[in-house]
Amino acid sequence: MAKYENTLTGNFDDFVRYMDNAITSGSMTATFEDGSDFTVSNARVSVRVYERYSMIGGNRVSLNLTILGIKDQIAVSAITSGGSQAMFFKINTFGEEAFLDECASAIDHYSSAK
Repeated sequence: MAKYENTLTGNFDDFVRYMDNAITSGSMTATFEDGSDFTVSNARVSVRVYERYSMIGGNRVSLNLTILGIKDQIAVSAITSGGSQAMFFKINTFGEEAFLDECASAIDHYSSAK
């Protein structure tokens, strides 16, 4: 499992759409699996789950993206899982790391473009 977290400033809806597009267009096999959206008081939360095939690992990996927005402040947490081929411990996490790297690059690009 690999994790990336960041905070940035921007429009919540634009950022969620941007990330949906960046992740699903970043790989031919990347798919949006499901998501949830919540509003509590002035806080908004989007949870997204994506999956893709890892050529390097020869398996599928998933990415969970949680986005919290309050006014123009955004906090994002991206966590990958799957991909390991061992029964009792993790080996071959290349696919997880590559998926997370693409996600982190998209977040950093959005942040630097503002």
